[in-house]
Amino acid sequence: MSLYQTMEEDGKTYVGTVVPIDFNLLPDDYLLVVISKKGFPFITEMDKEFTVPRAYYENQTLAYRSFQANQVINDITKNYKNQFQKIMALGHSEGSDVVAKLGTINKKITHFGYWSGGGNTQFMDFVTFIRKDVDKGNLTEEQAKLKIDSLFVDLKDIMANPNATDKFWQGSTNSYKRWSGFSEPPVENLLQIEKPIFVAIGTKDQAVALESAYLIPIEFIRHKKDNLTFKVYPHLDHVFGKEIEDGKFEEHLNDVFVDFLNWVNGE
Repeated sequence: MSLYQTMEEDGKTYVGTVVPIDFNLLPDDYLLVVISKKGFPFITEMDKEFTVPRAYYENQTLAYRSFQANQVINDITKNYKNQFQKIMALGHSEGSDVVAKLGTINKKITHFGYWSGGGNTQFMDFVTFIRKDVDKGNLTEEQAKLKIDSLFVDLKDIMANPNATDKFWQGSTNSYKRWSGFSEPPVENLLQIEKPIFVAIGTKDQAVALESAYLIPIEFIRHKKDNLTFKVYPHLDHVFGKEIEDGKFEEHLNDVFVDFLNWVNGE
């Protein structure tokens, strides 16, 4: 989806956005920059079919996304010299991997937000969730073995065709090029960052294995690094929602955002 969408109803034009942050929470002296996916228009019509552009698949990689963010930061700081006391890079889910990589190439960033991301390669999450299903009694050991063996076949095929944009896995918009590009363990990049890092993860995250996120503080301890703030949010899911009953959720993403802002201001 584009960052913004319009909808016509009863002669009125409504504008919606996929950006989940409440802009009213931003202090007056903050500038928020959100980077669109490559090839996507800034605004589209709501519920109107949108063909994902070829440029998106060609640049659906960790290397490009981090390069893109680096260029944006460098351009802003060049054109508005001495305007910024602090520069924060905040990424959620796939964006957290981007922020970790970005930290290895951009030295202007002063604070990093790493939300709903693991420490291990994303490939490991699939094995972990299969094993969790065994523990819950949802799969037998025999069924789990078959699923994991099939997973390994898929992963080998991805890494044998790392630049394929016409082959997809885990959805029709996730190309092999995307998966191979995001296969490196983010913790290896996080460890290269010397500036303060705020890691946030919900205990009910259904997309990233919580065990993978715990690898981050373990590795920082092992490497005797003290620039990490690691915060676990009980009962919250991948987008920091809390299920209060079947299908109904409380949204707490902006609570996490406030925690992040308070942390930045305290550093």
